[in-house]
Amino acid sequence: MTTEPGHEPDHVAVVMSQWAVERPDLDVSPQGVIARLHRVANRLTEELVAVYAEFGLGEGEFDVLATLRRTGPPYELTPSALVAGTMVTSGAITKRVDRCVQQGWVTRRVSDHDGRGRVIALTPAGRELMDRAFEAHIANEHRLVDLLPARDRETLARILESWGRTLG
Repeated sequence: MTTEPGHEPDHVAVVMSQWAVERPDLDVSPQGVIARLHRVANRLTEELVAVYAEFGLGEGEFDVLATLRRTGPPYELTPSALVAGTMVTSGAITKRVDRCVQQGWVTRRVSDHDGRGRVIALTPAGRELMDRAFEAHIANEHRLVDLLPARDRETLARILESWGRTLG
């Protein structure tokens, strides 16, 4: 593999070149997209989680609080609506909500409309925490995407939206 000075191959390029030698019969070009996307996603998660931790939050707690906060007053959802808003399993939501209840960020109560149903509600302390954490989160996201030129960010956003719709 030859490279221009100052442009060393990334890990994925090295892996792809190894496969080209070992399995020249296979077209490994999808790795150029998928493996890089996976590596970038992992790095982004590390960067995002570091900011959540500054507020005593894990990724799951941040997700629960953000989902409740963005729904608007009265900042409450049923567990099934919370599952739909976060796209995780009901078991995962239960664990996340339990941690948030323990911290005093949310409450769990019987629904006013259905005695068998439950409602998860953001507390004033949870709302205040989420507002501060979300400001820092958005600043962090700006920092991360600002590593790319504006034109590339817009193109990448369109491509990922289209690909995501296609994948479902």
